[in-house]
Amino acid sequence: MDETPAEENVLPTGAREITLRFLAAPMDAGYSGNVGGGRVLEWIDQAGYACAVGWSGRYCVTAYVGNVKFSRPVGVGHLVEATARLVHAGRSSMHILVTVRSGDPKDGLLDEATECLMIFVAVDAVGRPTAVPGWAPVTEEERGRQASAVRRIGLRADIELAMAEQVYTDEGSAPDVVLRFLAAPTDVNWGGKVHGGIVMRWIDEAAHVLATAWTGSPANIAVYAGGVRFYRPLLIGHLVEVEARLLHTGHASMHISVHVRSGDPATGALDVTTHCLIVFVPLDRDGNAIKARIWRPVSAEDISLEQHALHLIELRANIDG
Repeated sequence: MDETPAEENVLPTGAREITLRFLAAPMDAGYSGNVGGGRVLEWIDQAGYACAVGWSGRYCVTAYVGNVKFSRPVGVGHLVEATARLVHAGRSSMHILVTVRSGDPKDGLLDEATECLMIFVAVDAVGRPTAVPGWAPVTEEERGRQASAVRRIGLRADIELAMAEQVYTDEGSAPDVVLRFLAAPTDVNWGGKVHGGIVMRWIDEAAHVLATAWTGSPANIAVYAGGVRFYRPLLIGHLVEVEARLLHTGHASMHISVHVRSGDPATGALDVTTHCLIVFVPLDRDGNAIKARIWRPVSAEDISLEQHALHLIELRANIDG
């Protein structure tokens, strides 16, 4: 991905900021009764996509999703605002900050539920990266947000490298879950491929299945998703395999690595399309976080992957916002 800044002062083809407003519907609910984390990830991707396309005037693909911290749940029936704003433009990439707020529509008071930085890449008709309009911040707030986005470029590269260097084989003894299905026409995005938000929902679902199997209870919620790297597009009709593996348990957390693979079902050959780390927390009946069941690594691969999870925790601590 080319992070070289584009030429500044090029007139944009669309607005730099967009806000989607809607009500959280009953079908958005997860097992906790509130809106599922996977659905919130879909909303984040939709808002980011709308902003990226509006700015670039091109079809755009999701390349990366940074730290998604679910600070509070979104209630069913809540009014939701998903605001996406451009904070930095490279030659073909756009760094977009997405903030989701929600609240009771009767009083109209909305509180922040999550915020994250996304990267979209504009592509031409054959899928090659293409130039986007440049942007120069004007206010102190804009300059601060751009500086934060630029600082994260190096940290993100460290996280991507750490994730890419890990090996996942049958030598591992950690609990894992594999979901397999066909990408359906209802999963299609505006470019004829599977929507990035849908892929993130699959990631959340696979991790939830694993967390449920490990704790023996469906009362688990996602509190963090990060390092979501999209390597290649996923096509409608392809066989999809979503593998979730437990890497580490903290006092009240389960760190789960998820790989999404896809390919032509006629050949059965699957390539990695997406990889991320997601953290779940077990809850009691009142919705409070409780102690997680401890998992201890056994094989050399288990130990290596747990150390990898701990390394990612350290790297994430260096990312502001």
